Amino acid sequence: MQDFFWRSHDGLKLHAAEHLPASTPTGLPIICVPGLTRNSRDFSDFAPWATGLGHRVLAISLRGRGLSDRDSKPRRYRPTIYARDVIGLLDATGIDQAVFVGTSLGGLVTMETAKQAGDRVAAAILNDIGPTVERGGLDRIASYAGSAAPVTDWQSAVAHCRHINGIAFPDFQEADWQRLARWTFREGPDGAPVTDYDRAIFRPAPAWALPIMEWLLWRRFRHLATGRPVLALRGALSDILSSATLAAMRNAGPLVTTAEVPRVGHAPTLAEPEARSAMQAFLTRLSGI
Repeated sequence: MQDFFWRSHDGLKLHAAEHLPASTPTGLPIICVPGLTRNSRDFSDFAPWATGLGHRVLAISLRGRGLSDRDSKPRRYRPTIYARDVIGLLDATGIDQAVFVGTSLGGLVTMETAKQAGDRVAAAILNDIGPTVERGGLDRIASYAGSAAPVTDWQSAVAHCRHINGIAFPDFQEADWQRLARWTFREGPDGAPVTDYDRAIFRPAPAWALPIMEWLLWRRFRHLATGRPVLALRGALSDILSSATLAAMRNAGPLVTTAEVPRVGHAPTLAEPEARSAMQAFLTRLSGI
């Protein structure tokens, strides 16, 4: 893994973790976009697996997360700007087309990127996100995103991750929780964990705006699913993507396929055997198109 930095259109220094296969890439590059409070480290397992299949992988930390600059104007923390940042990465790396892997918010950014620059998105894997986002899941995320985490040391960081994610990962062991904590927090100057995102990234939408947003997201998804392959993954315990929405997504176009990951909520880590099987079949089909 090596760090790749580029400048956004408005001057921010942004970061992606770049993973290269052992030999010349044989598949399309893969751009990984994480969820709301997440960063490039969420793809630490996925990237080596995908490079083993012959893909160059770039895992992004969106502005305000990880090693990417924080934005002094929080109103710019929104999918339209994130998509513009992603297109800037494609330009900076000389990538004409890529497969996008978007988890949660990253899936919405993928849809918006396809709207802004459709020729750059060859295919997409949407990880536990769809055009209809369940209100219960939004309320759960709102209960912790944007507020200070009650963390003073790495033990309490692990406990915090278990508290807010326990329902999503009932089979996690202690080592899994410790690793998730290291992906969620960074080490501060005194060695104590610090939340690795700008708390200003979270601005809940008013209730009256949700139906309008859902209508727009369905338009974005149908555009994404027109003429390009899409794989939609759902954690079987998800409170963000319902099984009914997943079925509606599958019916949105002939190139849409779906898969469920058992005993996982929002969102699958992409290391699960069922997720890997579905993704490998999807990427293999792409190589034959």
